Amino acid sequence: MEKQLTFRKYLKLEPYLHVLLWVFVLIYPYVKYIEREGGYPMSFAHELNALFFKMTISYFLYFWFFPKQKKKRDFLIAFLVFVINALLYESVDQLFHGGFSDVWNHLLAKSFTYASFGIGFFTVHSVKKSYIKQAEIDRLILEKQTAQLQTLKAKVNPHFLFNTLNMVYANALRKDDKTPELILKLSDGFRYVLNEGEKDYVSMAQELDHLNDYIHLQQERLSAKVNVQVDINIDDPKQLIPPLLLIGFIENAFKYTSVLKGTCHSIAIGITLNNSLLHFTCKNPFEERMTQSYDQDWNESGTGIRNTQERLDLLYPEQYNLEIRKANHLFEIELEIQL
Repeated sequence: MEKQLTFRKYLKLEPYLHVLLWVFVLIYPYVKYIEREGGYPMSFAHELNALFFKMTISYFLYFWFFPKQKKKRDFLIAFLVFVINALLYESVDQLFHGGFSDVWNHLLAKSFTYASFGIGFFTVHSVKKSYIKQAEIDRLILEKQTAQLQTLKAKVNPHFLFNTLNMVYANALRKDDKTPELILKLSDGFRYVLNEGEKDYVSMAQELDHLNDYIHLQQERLSAKVNVQVDINIDDPKQLIPPLLLIGFIENAFKYTSVLKGTCHSIAIGITLNNSLLHFTCKNPFEERMTQSYDQDWNESGTGIRNTQERLDLLYPEQYNLEIRKANHLFEIELEIQL
């Protein structure tokens, strides 16, 4: 990013740099002879003439020859232009010297001068070309990452939708008084996914509200089967975070706890934010044999940990640390991100 900003600044300054270059070329002979008696012997018109031919060949190479996908014909044209320019330069230059003398020596000297300017402008062209090519590569990578992120975010919700709707439907059949509240939370959740989920970043407060609504709905759905403990401690509710980043981990906890037998299975969720360092933990009971017979469609729906890891790789390369532990029938996730 810094390189791109530097390159953009250079593009804005480039015309002025060219002007400075040619002003320096024009006045250099006078500066070189400033301490000699009588100063530089040639007229200003002589230097303007020399400058014109130097600029002509330099910009011919810079704007026409260097950018082309070169063929043999292009090299021949460049050589002819080079020779014609040098001959014209020498012809006009001799008018300032009172006659033709040492033509071949002058031509050789002009050729070296042209070659020097050509090398300089070729270097500038090559650097610009490499920057432009890198900028195009960066743009394509960014577009690819954006498309990947949109796809990954779109995979977060289907399972939650179906199971929660089933739960609300069952409550409605029982004429449960909580049904309107659950419908409202479900509506808020989908509104968040549709509106805020399309954004690159949301505030920490918005993301936590969505997570709390989700946890509440899952508690209602699983009823006595789970005992959820949530510990949240953040120092900046306005801190920006990608939407739906943590929901996959929490969904995973409820998903695999829901298949266990018995009641009061403990799920512990911790979220701490301090000086833009996010620390997230999630613990839930886990039985490998129970998950093997789990709903295959859900298992392969793209939600959960793998999905979230892919997003983290795209959003925070080398800026996060994720540890996943399975031991003593306990599944534990610990995540740190420098936001």
